[in-house]
Amino acid sequence: MKRIDKSIATRIYNNLVGRIAEILTKARTKVVREINKAQVLAYWEIGREIVEFEQKGKARGEYGERLIGRLSEDMTKKFGRGFSSTNLKMMRLFYQSFPVRQTLSDESQKPQTLSAKFEPMLSWSHYCELLKVDEPLARSFYEQEAIQNNWSVRELKRQINSMLFERLALSKDTKAVMKMAKKGQIIEKPEDAIKDPYILEFLNLKEESSYTERQLEQALIDRLQYFLLEFGKGFSFVARQKRITIANRHYYIDLVFYNRILRCFVLIDLKTGELDHSDIGQIHPVRYGKEKCHALCICFT
Repeated sequence: MKRIDKSIATRIYNNLVGRIAEILTKARTKVVREINKAQVLAYWEIGREIVEFEQKGKARGEYGERLIGRLSEDMTKKFGRGFSSTNLKMMRLFYQSFPVRQTLSDESQKPQTLSAKFEPMLSWSHYCELLKVDEPLARSFYEQEAIQNNWSVRELKRQINSMLFERLALSKDTKAVMKMAKKGQIIEKPEDAIKDPYILEFLNLKEESSYTERQLEQALIDRLQYFLLEFGKGFSFVARQKRITIANRHYYIDLVFYNRILRCFVLIDLKTGELDHSDIGQIHPVRYGKEKCHALCICFT
């Protein structure tokens, strides 16, 4: 009886420790988030000060090209690391690339607080990667996607390098591209969720090697988290080698995913080499199952 009581007491105590640990973890996360926000806002403000100083003719004429170098020396003496000429140029570019978003208080010429002018939603490291994107529409798109999908800096860099914006924009008109740049990827129909091509460099497959479709399938499963990030919004893994029966004929689907936004299944057939008519005919029947679904053939070339 005493052993049971001791076990219950231990479990209750462990629950207490768990709840306290959760409180502290949340508090620390909040503190880190606020520190990051303050840092990014400060860098944006520093960039604004530099730009406005440079725009004053007399002051600019006095310091000329030496401004950034002189400022770097003085700020480093006063505050230590973090104020190299390169970093100060990045802050200046940051302000220029992420201008004040127009608000009602701007229009009525009422005074604003800093937070009302610019609300950073990402870390400074994220913004440094975004500043490497020259095209404003593409930069805006990657910013929205990073915020909405909680991308790490590494994932943001990968998506930029894989030219995600350009791949999605290929099949859209100018108006749709503008909308996508402002709001991120918008999925309203199955075509919106499909990328062409998919970039699967994370599989680390050697180009000179020959792979079977089953080996490719296993490679995707082994790197499922990365594949879901590349696949896009709203996808979750359901099954592999799923057997379905249509008109007394059995079909095996390589990979099955579900998209919560479209509320439909996406059935994937993996192929090596070029796509031909026989491949299309093979995946075509799965369109007529009882469940709402769409078929996709991914060719490794």
